[in-house]
Order: sequence, then structure tokens, then C-alpha cells
Amino acid sequence: MKNDLGLVVLNSMTERGKKIEENIQTILKNNNPLIVPIKQPRFGNGEGKIEICDSVRAKDIYILSDVGNYSTTYPLPGGIVNHYSPDDHFRDIQRAIIAMRNHANKITVIMPLLYSSRQHRRKNRESLDCASALQELNSFYGVNSIITIDVHDTNITNALPLNSFENIYPTGLILKSFLKNELKNIDLNNLIIISPDTGAVERARFYSSVFKSPLGIFYKQRDYNVVGGKNEIISHDYAGPDVSGKDAIVVDDMISSGDSSIDVAEQLTNMGVKNIYFIITFPLFVNGITKFQEKYKEGKFTKLYTTNFTYIPEEYKNEPWIEIVDGNELLARIITTLNKNESIASLIDEKSEVASHVDEMRLLLRKK
Repeated sequence: MKNDLGLVVLNSMTERGKKIEENIQTILKNNNPLIVPIKQPRFGNGEGKIEICDSVRAKDIYILSDVGNYSTTYPLPGGIVNHYSPDDHFRDIQRAIIAMRNHANKITVIMPLLYSSRQHRRKNRESLDCASALQELNSFYGVNSIITIDVHDTNITNALPLNSFENIYPTGLILKSFLKNELKNIDLNNLIIISPDTGAVERARFYSSVFKSPLGIFYKQRDYNVVGGKNEIISHDYAGPDVSGKDAIVVDDMISSGDSSIDVAEQLTNMGVKNIYFIITFPLFVNGITKFQEKYKEGKFTKLYTTNFTYIPEEYKNEPWIEIVDGNELLARIITTLNKNESIASLIDEKSEVASHVDEMRLLLRKK
């Protein structure tokens, strides 16, 4: 294979970028450096730029950015330290493309947490940043492909009907870790899958199909008098089969404040569920983890399985109730497969593989 693969790792993914490079080198059985050296300096007034410090001519370039990494900072006048917002990270993606455009052979942007994906549809006279950004990357900046993980709403793919936009689900990755750790603690034949709201139903159906387990859904009743920039949840109403005596898996793409997740866990506990597990791709924890720490101590849930596809503070990683599944190897597989011009269909649709793994675990339990 030609040495035509290059990783442009932005400062939001510095450490993870190194891990991804190591995984790619392991897959390729080649220790050639893949990370293209760059600089991300800031002027005194906070303006930024990106410098590419090595040739990218004719290379297949993959830009890695975690737009959710709020730990990244830069100085402003007066000694102010500014933390990156998703907008800052996205602007750096654009800068990187501008610096390489017409030199690299292909440019693929990998944003595990898709920029502005929570604003995935327009309800009023408001901006639609995610769709606009995707179109901008493709049409104006000439990006060949965009890769993301477990996008908040798959309908956003309609923003690029003629272009390459790949949404990868980490379901198999998480479930293999979950089954390895929890198989001795749960009853696969007495399991229920819970969707915490209607937006997570499709994910929950996937899990329900894989585990051959019933599905329950919570419906959010909201107060549409806007308070603090959001419509407060008045109540969660459950619809589904009896959960008493069962183990429950609550699945969603992200935890934001965590209020609705905690409420679902409390309701399920009151309804007689034995063990409650959260499986969440992006643990944003925008209000911190105090509530989760308290509810874990109260026995309201057993464990939260998540990934490192977006930034997680170091102090959170040591919590006994959180299990972080490493996604770096999956990103490495995606990159190497695309670089070889091979299909990533098996990485996109892994239902049969995951279902087979669950069936193997059932058989193993029967033998015991």
C-alpha cells in the first residue's frame, strides 16, 4: 500500500489521535508516521489560523475533530482564557481544509459528535446550523466525505442527498463490552429494552431485535413555556409491557443534563425493575455528574456504559458507575477501510454480527 494516508489531528483530539494512529499502524503492520504535523496558533486578539507543517500533496487526508471538547482553550486579551465552543472547533476544521485544499488528493472530515446536530430540524424562524454546515463543507470547501458516530437524527443525511455522509453506530462495540462485564449479572431471558423518549425509539428497536426482548417507551410531556432556553419536562409517561422483576437497558444517543435519564431510572425502580443499565454514546453531562453520583448511591441504576467518542473529564472516568468503551480502534478501522477504497457497509450495518454475538452468549449460559 502506498504511503498516501495522512491524519490531520486537531487540538480537540490530540491524545485520541495518537491512539488512532497506533491502531492504524497495528492494522497495517506498518510503523510509518501518519499524523501530519500542524500548528494552531492564535493572535493576541484571539483570531486563529492553522498551518500545515508537512506536505499533504496527493495524500488521502482524514481530519479528526471532537467539536464537544470544551477543555481546549486559547487566550484572549486581558488574561482571559476562553474555552472552545463547538463553533470554535468547527471553524478550525474549515481552516484546516482551507490550508490543504487543492493539495490533498481527498479530504474526509471525521466528527464523531456531529457539529450542531442537536438542532437537526427547523420548527420556527431559526437557524439550521447542522444542515448548513454539512452543505458548506461539501459544496464550498470541497470535502469528499463526512464521517460521524450515532447522529442525533438520521434525517440530517438529507442535507447531502448526493454526497458521501456516513453515520456509524457503535452498538456492537458497546454491547460486546456490556455482555463481557454484565453477563453474570443479568438474565437475557428476562430483559426489557427502554427508550427514554420517542426520539430514541429506533435505537431501542435495534437493541430489542438483537436481544429478542420486549420494548418499552417513555413519552415526555413538556411545558412549552420556554424556561432557561428549553422546554421543561413535566412528566414521563410509560407505555409498554410490565417491567416488574426484569433487568432493563435504557438506550439513547446522548445524555445532556441527565434529568430525564434520572427520572426514567427512578420510575423504573418504582415499577420493580431489578437492574437498570444506561447505554449512551455521548455522555455530555452539561450540568456535571452530581445527580448520577447520588442516584447510584441510592441504587437507582446499576451502571452507565458509554464511549470516548467525545471528551470526558478525567475525574469522571474513575466513577464506579461509568464504563467507558474505547472507540479509537473503530475509527482506525473506518479510516483504513476507506483508504483502501473498500466498503464500510459491515461497519455501518452490524445487526447480524451483534445478534450472533448475543446468541452465542445465550448458548454459553445454557451450557453453564
